[in-house]
Amino acid sequence: MKIYCVGGAVRDELLGLPVKDRDYVVVGATPEEMARLGFKPVGRDFPVFLHPETHEEYALARTERKTARGYHGFEFRTAPDVTLEQDLARRDLTINAIARDAEGRIIDPFGGAADLKAGILRHVSPAFNEDPVRILRVARFAARFAFRIAPETLALMRTMAESGEADALVAERVWQELARGLMEAKPSRMFGVLRECGALARVTPELDALWQDPDAARAALRALDAAAQAGATLEVRLAALARALEPLAVESLASRLKLPADCRDLALLASRHSHAVEAAEELDAEEVLALLDATDAWRKPGRFSDLVAAALAGEAGSTAVRTLLERARAAAAAVDAGAIAKASATPAEIRRNVSRARLEAIRQALGRD
Repeated sequence: MKIYCVGGAVRDELLGLPVKDRDYVVVGATPEEMARLGFKPVGRDFPVFLHPETHEEYALARTERKTARGYHGFEFRTAPDVTLEQDLARRDLTINAIARDAEGRIIDPFGGAADLKAGILRHVSPAFNEDPVRILRVARFAARFAFRIAPETLALMRTMAESGEADALVAERVWQELARGLMEAKPSRMFGVLRECGALARVTPELDALWQDPDAARAALRALDAAAQAGATLEVRLAALARALEPLAVESLASRLKLPADCRDLALLASRHSHAVEAAEELDAEEVLALLDATDAWRKPGRFSDLVAAALAGEAGSTAVRTLLERARAAAAAVDAGAIAKASATPAEIRRNVSRARLEAIRQALGRD
């Protein structure tokens, strides 16, 4: 039995990056042997085990064969005679098909180390086209490392998109990969790659439609990268991109990808109210109050701050606008709605009187009529 560290940990070590998780491949072993050594089985589709002390993942070397459309359509084979090279051959990119043995020696049958030095994302074998998730992964790695994609790999990705293979992707998996890509240093690169290979129209036609106006698409991607540079949350980054979409398109996108509620809600707010946020310095007090009311800034001040961050990502003068809106929100929120309610006769009167008090507070805070 031999154990090798594989994949992202080896890749990141060679790049001089910190390693978060380590995965291992075990060659020449059986599930029974792993159990006798104290490893805990956790894999459902193929034998994966957790180390009894470190809890790191150890997978038996395996091969795979395509049996049906989509990324679930695979048959796996694990046996003691499966070699390390056979296991590495099933991986997506050469930079992820590098192993290190117990003595620290690098095993690199597909030239991944050379591609790392050259900054190239290249598929390991033609079997790449059997798993449509790999299109998303390549785009995500492009956003992370700013590597260029080998021409033959990009051509293969185009073929996969054109053939409809990407249509078999389930919403949860698409969102999982997009969400990870959104959190990279330059997420616009991911969408650019997906657009270039034709996959964006397949997985998110709502975003692909942005390119009907190239200037609008470029502005949306600049806003996204600005949000990333500011260290924004996932919700804010998505909203910075989605602010360029119509609300109906955001609703369609949210339904298609089964977005988490927080991501969906902030993206919709950005689509509906970003223009008002951007123009806040020109709004009168009543318009500022209307914005605060429409975005439920009273009950959800944190979400309102996120909306402002998404709407102003990449915009000049954003600090002044953010300060203005926060000053207005804080002043209006300080109104004692409870006291007003006690002095009012009906619910309608309560609403009117609270609104009047908030409006006056905003006028005084901003010095506006």
